[in-house]
Amino acid sequence: MDNEHFKNKNYFEPGCETEQGCKDALFSSISSFSKDELSVVNKAYEFSHNAHINQKRQSGQPYIVHPLSVAKILADLGLDYQSIAAALLHDVVEDTDCSLKDIENEFGTEIAELVDGVTKIGQVPISTKEEGVSTVRSGREEQQAENIRKMLLAMSKDIRVIIIKLADRLNNMRTLMFKSDKKRRDISVETIEIYAPIAHRLGIRPIKEELEDLAISYLDPIAYNDIKEKLEAQSKSRNEFLQDIKERVEKRVVPEVSGAKVSGRIKSVHGIYRKMYIQGKEFDEIYDIYAIRIIVDTITDCYNCLGLIHDMFQSIPGRFKDYISTPKPNMYQSLHTTVIGKEGIPFEVQIRTWEMHHTAEYGIAAHWKYKLGISGKVKFEERLSWIRQLLDDQKESEDVEDLVSTIKSDLAPEEVFVFTPKGDVFNLPVGATVIDFAYAVHSAVGNRMTGAKVDGRIVPIDYEIKNGEIIEILTSSQPGKGPSRDWLNIVKTSQARSKIRQWYKKERRDENIVEGKNELEKEFRHNYIRLTSEEYDAFVQKLAERQHCKTVDDFYASIGYGGVSVAKMIPYIRDEYAKIAKAKQPEKPAEIVTPVKRTKSNDGVVVEGIDNCLIKFSRCCNPLPGDEIIGFITRGHGVSIHTRNCTNVPADISACAEPDRWIKAYWDGKNNKEEFKCTIQITCLNRMGMIADITGLLASMRIMINDLNTRNFSDGRCIFSITVIVNSLEHLKNLTDKLRKVEDVLEIERTGV
Repeated sequence: MDNEHFKNKNYFEPGCETEQGCKDALFSSISSFSKDELSVVNKAYEFSHNAHINQKRQSGQPYIVHPLSVAKILADLGLDYQSIAAALLHDVVEDTDCSLKDIENEFGTEIAELVDGVTKIGQVPISTKEEGVSTVRSGREEQQAENIRKMLLAMSKDIRVIIIKLADRLNNMRTLMFKSDKKRRDISVETIEIYAPIAHRLGIRPIKEELEDLAISYLDPIAYNDIKEKLEAQSKSRNEFLQDIKERVEKRVVPEVSGAKVSGRIKSVHGIYRKMYIQGKEFDEIYDIYAIRIIVDTITDCYNCLGLIHDMFQSIPGRFKDYISTPKPNMYQSLHTTVIGKEGIPFEVQIRTWEMHHTAEYGIAAHWKYKLGISGKVKFEERLSWIRQLLDDQKESEDVEDLVSTIKSDLAPEEVFVFTPKGDVFNLPVGATVIDFAYAVHSAVGNRMTGAKVDGRIVPIDYEIKNGEIIEILTSSQPGKGPSRDWLNIVKTSQARSKIRQWYKKERRDENIVEGKNELEKEFRHNYIRLTSEEYDAFVQKLAERQHCKTVDDFYASIGYGGVSVAKMIPYIRDEYAKIAKAKQPEKPAEIVTPVKRTKSNDGVVVEGIDNCLIKFSRCCNPLPGDEIIGFITRGHGVSIHTRNCTNVPADISACAEPDRWIKAYWDGKNNKEEFKCTIQITCLNRMGMIADITGLLASMRIMINDLNTRNFSDGRCIFSITVIVNSLEHLKNLTDKLRKVEDVLEIERTGV
């Protein structure tokens, strides 16, 4: 292995401004390719250049600059000539008259398949949520889920497809300033939720960090600039500090560990952002902004260096991580320790071998850059196993939104490491519960689980595991014992959710059918959906077909075991019911439309066409200033104001029984009525002092409690239902944000809307 490459490599250069400059940079990076390989890459460049000849990017640059820049990123990663050629051709099929068959004829099947994979991934945007518009269960969201499935399948067949796509996304993020504000936000959300985590799971650190930093610069520019300013303000002193520490470490380590290389590193802006704005830490409380990296030849040298560092500096308790003996899921290995010197400034020290270093920098791409032999092939397969596991876990899921959310959570970069009583190590996403751990051990352990001990003490079933804990799962020997349906609302990993559904699907079909039918009919009643027997059968058959179920019983069973969520189908169900209701109504003669007079009520609400009307706020949804509202003309009691998404408001007003009684209403912006009742439901652990903490917070915010009820559960949870007096939706959000910070609060939900 060429250690000098890692010692001197400058990983990613920004895209060139001109076509010739980009071309020169690309071919300079692949100068070590064979003559035949260079010929294929050059042919791909000429083909792409001619195909995009009259096209320009929004920046005004020739379009060919983009594929050249993508190819350059891949060249810096060390990918093979087929990947470089596919990168040059990746937009040809989608954006020009050339077909995939043309590419296959010119460049062969392998390059054509890479281009096809990248093209399919890019055809439907992963993030489809539009501003102010719910896309739950829409055809567009189904395309979203299908697109993620395509991405995972492409990754499992040929991982180079997603690496090309990551390079494509990186170059697009570098030139995102030429897009509209909304496009910048949407693409940045998609990047930070999907693409950056995938880069992390593939171990390609530089791409991951740059994608995150660029995304945050558009999503939260104020915070991004604040961090940049803090770093720049300390630039001189920081560089002096790192140089001083580096020299001191070199002076001590190099004489005793031959070949050790010492360098300094600054934490990425996004890494600092997460700790400041998500974990609530001050800039000065972040201990790993500064880091010293020591690269050595052997694992023994790593531990020897660790001893020398701890002899030189005071270590900070709880800040040592051994990723050599316990690698991360993306095969990252290194020793991490945080120490503090005489200056009183904490800094992190990372110690790794050269092989670990190139794995940390190149990730999965190292498979092509270096011929790793049999052991390298085994590691390569291990890295792809999580993709196949994720695909297997999703086979039981028939709910689109669930698919998307679980994939995002499984891709989350943060993980915790925990142990069985025998010392076996398991890594799970942050937020995973003891139930997730049980299913990670074995599906049979999860299915027979009755409780759990963490470090020797009994914990609630929804306890979130933490780094370093020893977890013992308590199981039942009773035949037929199985998981609870409630666990589907507790678990965080798709693996656990999939195993629970598999058990219910296999063991409880008759029960699932009854449970599913009851749940569907309950939702129908709750949403005032009234159908004749014939209409009901046809309506449910249509719902079953939409969920790709062969029979209505299969549909009921899917609801019963959790494969389909009725609550998430309700917008579609209400829309379809509105069509049925509208079809029953006779056509009305055309009416003469007269201008509507708008007046202001005495309660901060404007209604259209009514003067000095009595206004009352409905108790079913308790609207607040800031909610979208609508009025209903009651018989003798004025206008009742509802939130627009209230369960008592028809989805399609024009198709309801008395459409003329529904009237437009909105807040006047002044909110003369200062006090509004609102009920929130707080789910938390049932511990001593919890109610005092919650009511104390409300008192400190001078928020009046109108009503309070509690319910306790056998699993250690309790639910507080509190009716409070607030003055707006913003006031309520401020309250719930603070309540979420109370220790052991698990979930907060506004009820009645």
